Amino acid sequence: MSKAKAPRRVGENEALAVGTTIRGSAQKLNLVAGLIRGKRAEEAMNILSFSKKAMAVDARKVLASAIANAENNHDLDVDALVVAEASVGKSITMKRFHTRGRGKSTRILKPFSRLRIVVREVEEA
Repeated sequence: MSKAKAPRRVGENEALAVGTTIRGSAQKLNLVAGLIRGKRAEEAMNILSFSKKAMAVDARKVLASAIANAENNHDLDVDALVVAEASVGKSITMKRFHTRGRGKSTRILKPFSRLRIVVREVEEA
């Protein structure tokens, strides 16, 4: 009498990982995601490891999780993985206040982003 198993959100030769609350704007994270779209997984990890952008640290964690999911959960070959999809979206925004002169205050927005990475196993040509 349990609930039916949810269908896979990706194909049979794909694995997925999602980072839901990555601290920083979606625009900055999308610049980092653009560096790895379409690249081999090993090459993408190297690009993120040596990138100077601060968002690359969190993107690397999500990519590592996608690779681990492919290997452990879906029995895919790690050496044949390609970053098929790296999509970025907005998540929550924390609202804070900063006191200013003459008894005024201004609003500070601290945005969070979502990163969804899909890795796909491709056949060696």
